[in-house]
Amino acid sequence: MSQDKSEEIIGIWRLTLVRVCLLLAVVAVLWKLASLILLERDFLQGQGDARTVRTEPLVAHRGMITDRNGEPLAISTPVKSIWVNPRQIADKPAEITRLADALSLDAESLISSVQSNAGREFMYVERRMPPADADAVLGLDIDGVYARQEYQRYYPQAEVTAHALGFSNIDDIGQEGLELAYDEWLKGIPGSKQVVKDRRGKIVRELDTLESAQPGNSLALSLDFQLQNLAYRELKEAYIYRQARSASAVVLKAGTGEVLAMVNQPSFNPHNRSNISDFGALRNRAITDLFEPGSTLKTFTAIAAIESGRYTPGTMINTSPGRMRVGRDWVSDRGQDFGEISLEEMLVNSSNVASAKIALDLGHEALRDVLLRVGFGENPASGFPGERAGVMPNHRVWHDIEVATLSFGYGMSTSALQLAQAYSVIANDGLKVPVTFLKNGNEMDGAAAPQRVIDEDVVAQVTGMLKAVVDPEQGGGDSAAVPFYSIAGKTGTARVVGANGYDSRLHNSMFAGFIPADDPEIVVVIVINEPQGREQYGGQVAAPVFARIAAGAMRLMDVTPDRVSPENVMTLTAR
Repeated sequence: MSQDKSEEIIGIWRLTLVRVCLLLAVVAVLWKLASLILLERDFLQGQGDARTVRTEPLVAHRGMITDRNGEPLAISTPVKSIWVNPRQIADKPAEITRLADALSLDAESLISSVQSNAGREFMYVERRMPPADADAVLGLDIDGVYARQEYQRYYPQAEVTAHALGFSNIDDIGQEGLELAYDEWLKGIPGSKQVVKDRRGKIVRELDTLESAQPGNSLALSLDFQLQNLAYRELKEAYIYRQARSASAVVLKAGTGEVLAMVNQPSFNPHNRSNISDFGALRNRAITDLFEPGSTLKTFTAIAAIESGRYTPGTMINTSPGRMRVGRDWVSDRGQDFGEISLEEMLVNSSNVASAKIALDLGHEALRDVLLRVGFGENPASGFPGERAGVMPNHRVWHDIEVATLSFGYGMSTSALQLAQAYSVIANDGLKVPVTFLKNGNEMDGAAAPQRVIDEDVVAQVTGMLKAVVDPEQGGGDSAAVPFYSIAGKTGTARVVGANGYDSRLHNSMFAGFIPADDPEIVVVIVINEPQGREQYGGQVAAPVFARIAAGAMRLMDVTPDRVSPENVMTLTAR
């Protein structure tokens, strides 16, 4: 075979081999393509979706809190939070610096934080920004920087309702007060949606809502924001003027047990808690703080006396010479000798000697039984976090001095709310009604029914005596008087326990009462802790605050005056 012929055959074989290889390559590509389409389609589709389809949360806003008239006390407003994907931005310190400058953050600190989380895909940078400010940051068009819709709690009344409502944290979870107590009711249920994102993480298209967000439930409180404002203003004025350590005021609606107002001093701004130096300001003192009620407890000593059948309002008690020895101790009437006085005058003059003599005559069982029946020593069960039951003594062996001092409010402790509930028993003709922070809370299913704990006839006699306490025509004081309205109440002053026993220089000043006396609408308790200055007695310090709150409440509630005489009818008409 010639050389040319051999070379021609070799060329043909080479060409054929190339063609076969190309054909095999095409077949292999087609086979792989077919395999991907037919055999691995679901896997590949899933991998593609994993890189483009994302599940995004749908934030649910917290339920609104309103007062009894529908006025908003706590609402959730939309805000935006800036977050970054550290994987996208960790190696771009210049971009992080731009972001830090836009948010007024320390650039070095932010760079360090992002780089230390470089393996993560999500990190908050700034929470709860006004939407316009957040949009301005997004307008910088920095890769890896995004915004998320959130909600922020706003309290229109701010520090006026701070102690009652409490507050929620940055994740909108209740932390204090009624926000905490009803957190499960108020908080919403988040939802989710599927979206398609581009390689820069921006949402290109929304695919589907997987689960709709469910907003929280609204909560209607028993509070009246107008009364709350009134009580707050008057209490704060007295707190500042008296340079007191703290102060509390509680207003209950007679008959229903609803809390119409509850305020404390010092208070705080729930929108700016970072500047609070005294964390005691966060405490709802009207519920959590305990004190010895002093002479406000003599009202219940009088109830025990009348219940025994041994006393009437006119029964005389000899208090001369203004003090009495009890064991190794002394009980005195603050240097005064009231002589022989009636049971009613015991309350009007606030005689410790007369009160002690009654208690020693009755024994501790009778007095302690009355106190327990009206709610002292037990939790008010209002549902408010941190409420305390107070301390009711139960000695194995009762000494005479312990019985005597208990009769005028020493040796036990209570809260302002508990004291208000006890006086509401008298205002409610002897019925003990549960305390509630909810509008019509005691009419709801499962609510405890009122209990009769004192006979109506006994209540009527004690109410008459309490009216005399604040009636100057019957020997009482006029500092708690409210023009054109009858009132019933009792002052109280108690020494404060210091490191070495009772400090004669420090007192707690109190007043507890209800208005109108014969058909009560509200029960009011005022507690001023450690007022400074020469005036420290309850009638001087707390009673005037009661008068101003009670007078304002009667106007706001449009209660018809019940003490309009011919002499003042022209004055009332002019008003």
